[in-house]
This record gives sequence, C-alpha cells and structure tokens, in this order.
Amino acid sequence: MDQLDQVLGTATPLLLRAEEVLDAAGAPIGHPLWGHLRRVRLMPVDAAHAVAGLRPSALADASTELRAGARVCTDVAGSLPPPGDWEGDAADAYDDQRRRTAADLAGPGDSLDERLEATADLATALHEWMIRTRDNLASVLAEVLTSAEAVTLTVPASHPPSIAEARAAADLAAHVLHAVATDYAEAEDLLHASQDLTVPVAL
Repeated sequence: MDQLDQVLGTATPLLLRAEEVLDAAGAPIGHPLWGHLRRVRLMPVDAAHAVAGLRPSALADASTELRAGARVCTDVAGSLPPPGDWEGDAADAYDDQRRRTAADLAGPGDSLDERLEATADLATALHEWMIRTRDNLASVLAEVLTSAEAVTLTVPASHPPSIAEARAAADLAAHVLHAVATDYAEAEDLLHASQDLTVPVAL
C-alpha cells in the first residue's frame, strides 16, 4: 500500500461532494476546470480512481525479461551456422538467408533485439511514470483535504449550492484534474516517442 492507497479513501467523499455541487450549480464561466474536463474527460472521482488503478508492480520485471529476450536474439543470430564446405547455388541461397535472418534478429537498425531493448526502455519509463503519477496524485489529494475549499464544502450545505460552494468545488476539482492531465500527457509523450521503436509485447 502506497501513499495514494492511504489517502484515496479519505479524499473520495470530498471529491464526491465537489461533484455534487458542480452537478447542481456548475462551474463559473471561463473557469480552468472546463479545460481540464476536456483534456481528462473524467470527473475527479473517476480520474483519481483511474490513477489508483495503475499498478507499477505489473511492469517491475518486464524490462529484465525483455532484455533477456534481446540477448537470446543476439545469441541465436550469432549461432546460425555458415555453409562451411557446402558450395553451389543452394549454399549461396542458404547463406544469403542466414545473413538476412541474423540481421533481422540482431544488429543495428530495425532488428528484433533493438526493438526488444527499446520496449524494455519503455517498460522502465512507464514503471517510473506510474510510481511518480501515483505519488503526485497522493500529494494533491492531501493538499485538497486540508484546503480552504475543503472547509467550504464540508460545512452544512446550502440548497441550492451557494456561489462560494460552486467556486470551491470548481477550484478543488480543477486542482485534481490538472495534476491527472499533466501526468497523463507525459505518458502520451512516452508512448508517442516509442511507437516506431518497440515491439508489441504483452506486459
């Protein structure tokens, strides 16, 4: 159990309260919350639980396994036997195929071992990103729990919500969604940068 697991249960009722106020009163026109909602496409509770669903442990061993696969490719490429004393057109055709296969398996460029290494790098980067994203959200939730907005939203509610409650709900929700949007943009950049280098591997 990390910091996010510890704080999420306490923060969820506050996030739900903010969503109730926003559902009843809406956010002020031009408030940053609208932009964050367009980016994340989730309300704060669902966004927080989506981050909580990230499991860095699932990628903890992926990099090691992928690099081991790359080494196997290199070993196999180096073990393909040359024709030796075999001569003639068939021997030449075999040697051409052997060289192509070895180049596909290992070596510079678009070889399988290079792609496995790139995928291992991505797995490591995503593992670190998941840990960092969970920690970031845990810090943000701890902040909102002790914020002035939290005080405004936990005092006896107005019906309909007051302007102050609507502003507090919008500010609180925007703070949470901004953190989620920023971290998920980083993941998108990682995936985009690696999409032409990696191999499709079940991680």
